[in-house]
Amino acid sequence: MDQDQILARITAMVDDERRLRDDLASGRIDSDTEQARLADLERALAQCWDLLRQRRAKSEYGENPDEARVRPSSQVEDYQS
Repeated sequence: MDQDQILARITAMVDDERRLRDDLASGRIDSDTEQARLADLERALAQCWDLLRQRRAKSEYGENPDEARVRPSSQVEDYQS
């Protein structure tokens, strides 16, 4: 996945987060459903942001950004920006 694809995926997931919150507010889903789906999205977002940071770091230091790999969510979900 290149940088533009990662950013597009992040944008789509942020849109999904907004839809979930709207669905909860309008009563289309319950709080448990929203929380479960948000947790999944947050894990996937953490992985995408990590991948994007890896690619940028590799580019900055003259390495091949295509060598960046998605790391397990357990490894990246508690990172701080």
